[in-house]
Amino acid sequence: MKHQNPGCGGGHDDPAQPLHEALARITAAIRPVEGFECVATRDALDRVLYAPVHSSVDVPAYSNSAMDGYALAGAGLPTAGERAFRVIGAAFAGHPFAGTVGDGECVRIMTGAPVPDGADTVVMQERVRREGDDAHIGAGHRPGDNVRMAGEDLKAGAVALEPGVLLRPAHLGLVASLGIGEVKVRRRPRVAFFSTGDELASIGEPLGPGQIFDSNRYTLFGMLTRLGVEVIDLGVVRDTREDLEQAFHLAAAQADAIITSGGVSVGEADFVTETLDKIGDVGFWTVAIKPGRPVAFGRVQGALFFGLPGNPVSVMVTFYQLVQPALRILSGVAAPEAPALVTAVLESRLKKKPGRREFQRGVLRTAADGSYRVETAGRQGSGILRSMAHANCFIVLPEDCGDKDAGSQVTVQPFTGLC
Repeated sequence: MKHQNPGCGGGHDDPAQPLHEALARITAAIRPVEGFECVATRDALDRVLYAPVHSSVDVPAYSNSAMDGYALAGAGLPTAGERAFRVIGAAFAGHPFAGTVGDGECVRIMTGAPVPDGADTVVMQERVRREGDDAHIGAGHRPGDNVRMAGEDLKAGAVALEPGVLLRPAHLGLVASLGIGEVKVRRRPRVAFFSTGDELASIGEPLGPGQIFDSNRYTLFGMLTRLGVEVIDLGVVRDTREDLEQAFHLAAAQADAIITSGGVSVGEADFVTETLDKIGDVGFWTVAIKPGRPVAFGRVQGALFFGLPGNPVSVMVTFYQLVQPALRILSGVAAPEAPALVTAVLESRLKKKPGRREFQRGVLRTAADGSYRVETAGRQGSGILRSMAHANCFIVLPEDCGDKDAGSQVTVQPFTGLC
């Protein structure tokens, strides 16, 4: 086996490396995909910005009121007592006051309306006493209060968004506020995946002796689809040298990354290792996590390669902890966000042996006092997908900790922060 990939090194017989080291090696070996496309602003949600977005206008375009109240010249505000200002008109959003505000005058103004000429301050209506055509205003106000100045958010010509931003709803709103209807986004990475094993049957096929339905391709499809990559499902590949080599060649010819499930554990009766020795470079085979210790990373003819375990829960754990961060980088995200972590009180005892970082399935809830509480989602075997479906979080147990009693504080990784 060749072990010369940048940032990688080691084989089946090497000690399992800590999760943070595996992530560092993967990160060092990945560069974003090349290429871009122009899409309508509305279609850019969850895409990665390729080129900077510049503002062609001041934002806001004109000084406007941040409150419902009265617009006036701040120089005329009283420093003590109360002063009466004559109300000479009104200003609404979309219907500005056309005149000029003089000394001792004010304009009734609504939120978002342009501040009239001669005015630079808005006094909120709750602090004004109105008597007929006069607005009585007391001390305690400052010039410039409650006015959003033209260009205070963005000046014309300034960079509104930098390349590498993963575009969320607020970003679309910002782009739209600049009057921009189309943006350049990086092309989506193409990810090919397949399952290996003679024991696997696809849905719709009759089960033979010793066979099970392949669930891993469905969980991988769901996780990849949520990431917004271009998904290429190559199905179930049988454990023969010819079939596996053909599948890897086919995947590498059309994809930026390849994901397999099954066939990376030591001693398994398949030809994945042999095939990768012939046409690929794999840098590591094991990571010190549970479930999911047997997981490989490398390249196959230029495409990134992630070899995940065959057990269903192990596939999901290794995908979320290792593959998803890597695909974010491949997508061109400049600063991928780390998964959210919260501290919760454990409501059920957990068993654990020191040595590996464990991701146990849990059910997280908010107690009446506002604190987080978490309990196990059920049996923790790596093949028990039902407890994964019941869970809404991972309970993250560090390498050096052992059993945890009810009442202990634990770190929790909610699924909502992963997807």
